[in-house]
Amino acid sequence: MEKLKVMTIFGTRPEAIKMAPLVKKMEEYEEIESIVCLTAQHREMLDMVVELFDIKPNYDLNVMKHGQTISDITVKVLKGIEEVLIKEKPHIVLVHGDTSTTFVGALAAFYQKIKVGHVEAGLRSGNIYSPYPEEMNRRLTTNLASIHFAPTDGNYNNLIKEGVDEKNIFITGNTVIDALLSVVKKDYIFENQLLNNIDYENKKVIVMTCHRRENWGKPMEDIFTSVKELAQENKEVEVIFPVHLNPNIRSLANSIMGDQENIHLIEPLDYEPFANLLNKAYLILTDSGGIQEEAPALGKPILVMRTETERPEAAEAGTVKIIGVEKDNIKEGVNLLLNDKYEYEKMANAINPYGDGAASKRTVEALLYYFGLRSERP
Repeated sequence: MEKLKVMTIFGTRPEAIKMAPLVKKMEEYEEIESIVCLTAQHREMLDMVVELFDIKPNYDLNVMKHGQTISDITVKVLKGIEEVLIKEKPHIVLVHGDTSTTFVGALAAFYQKIKVGHVEAGLRSGNIYSPYPEEMNRRLTTNLASIHFAPTDGNYNNLIKEGVDEKNIFITGNTVIDALLSVVKKDYIFENQLLNNIDYENKKVIVMTCHRRENWGKPMEDIFTSVKELAQENKEVEVIFPVHLNPNIRSLANSIMGDQENIHLIEPLDYEPFANLLNKAYLILTDSGGIQEEAPALGKPILVMRTETERPEAAEAGTVKIIGVEKDNIKEGVNLLLNDKYEYEKMANAINPYGDGAASKRTVEALLYYFGLRSERP
């Protein structure tokens, strides 16, 4: 083998954040020819991350269109990737996590009899409709993959239970920690002046994200109402909510929380300012998956507004607490951390189960070992 030809496929902002340090790490190895294919399942948010990490894609399928359905994405990505794979003939395709791009990229590679490596493999919530469609995407990708890069022991055990051969699983940690630690700066200055004017030392700043499909409708209405009441009842609190671009979410957020003085509804942030905002927060209130991995690395407690998580390691480690979507439960969970110093410190100082910032290196070394270019298993 002259060089190991590795094609990395991703299409959303979360994938880009987690794949970027891996792409950059592969550039350091002379044994690897790295090819990057973007599907642009998301467009603007993806481009921001690619630019931040100085990634030069070889292919950009640009599939995003307004109002696209999961079926639209699936069909366009499958056909677009097929053409790229036929042309490039990589030794292996790397996909990440659980998006439609992930599953379809793996399927396209399978159709061409090309090996698939699944980065962030083995996460499971136990409910195929939550998160939807991500939970099924990750299960299907497991069945298509030849090599599995599991962030944690728990992810490894999930794969073993499903019959994956242990010799094809490598525990690496999560590449998001690599990305996060590379962009957080002690004296970061935001472009958004409002964020520079927040008194992070004397206020208890809650950074909030809320966008999951399962929470649309009544659950999200209850979430926003509970946050407004918390802000009204706790004057030392400042809530910063970068509001998702979905017009229904934006409309609901403005109608319920828009007139509350200590709630700041701002535009979505690029990855670098968002990571630095997390670093300045007192606690995180979210329904996101990825933040459950990132915030613990910064010593920030995370309260998750979902009924289950595919990242149970964080809950078991004590860095994350699942509080559901009921109004009273959300208020109780937040008030506990606002008022009980012991409970706050217990979460803030818990050990992050997602690694030390060297996941990308372990992943590349595992790839080289798998293809016989390294003699020792990492």
